Amino acid sequence: MQTEISPGELIYYAHELDPVFTDLSIPPISDVHYGNPLFSKKHFLRTLEFLKKPNAYSFLNVDLCESNLRTSKGDVFKQVGSPEDQRDQMIEWLYPYRAKFLGAVDGNHEARIWESAGIHIVRDIAKALDIPYRSEGLLHKISFGKGNAGARINRGDRPWVFWFYHTHGYGGARTKSAKAVKIERLATWIHADLYAMSHDHVVNVAPDVYFLPDPRTREEKNDKGGLTGFRIGRITAHRKMLVKTNAYLKWGGYSEFGGFPPTDMATPLIKLLTPKAPYWKDIPDRPKQAVKVIV
Repeated sequence: MQTEISPGELIYYAHELDPVFTDLSIPPISDVHYGNPLFSKKHFLRTLEFLKKPNAYSFLNVDLCESNLRTSKGDVFKQVGSPEDQRDQMIEWLYPYRAKFLGAVDGNHEARIWESAGIHIVRDIAKALDIPYRSEGLLHKISFGKGNAGARINRGDRPWVFWFYHTHGYGGARTKSAKAVKIERLATWIHADLYAMSHDHVVNVAPDVYFLPDPRTREEKNDKGGLTGFRIGRITAHRKMLVKTNAYLKWGGYSEFGGFPPTDMATPLIKLLTPKAPYWKDIPDRPKQAVKVIV
């Protein structure tokens, strides 16, 4: 009998992608801020255009819409369109690529609408695109390719599996280190290969390692080759990649007035690699599988 899932409980979504893929390319989509006069449509549409590649996927880590209200921060008189108009335009831009999005979460800008009117406009966008949605964050199990010899059941058709968690982010911070520490803290709570957080408009990539016990055991032998009567197991180093994502806003307005740095609008490219990927020969350490980020 399955246990009932409570509202808001963390679950994961499993994505079984094409078995012919040897790697995936994932450009994040976050902090678009459509409606802000400084929104860079050019950079945003370039990212969407990239998703035409067969092995390219993305995720919506919001803030997609500026969503200024009379009672919120931001200039309600200078934003482009109403929050409803911004939502509808975002759906129009994203809809042709709907099969390429792993899921969507909520951001603090869209939360303004929820706090004032009880409406989740990101949920509206996710529903229109028919993609997973969870307000707080999303955990994904991504499977693709075949020939995973490292799997416990060693079959030629065994896919490669990556775990990925993303959430929008929170709070204020001035320095890059203060912005980065938020995702470092998050990565201690959830097991994954890849973590992505947005909100701070500053790209930052940091690998980290923690030790993971292998559940397989064997009998221990003493110096003379005899059995000690104990069973032992190995400890393996698990590498995880922490990614803070970009924004699509030119410098000026609130950022300049508040003393925040310019945004790097070049989208970081996350690569999920297997030993069958064409880039594998460029990795000197040759792990079983790898997460790399191009910035």
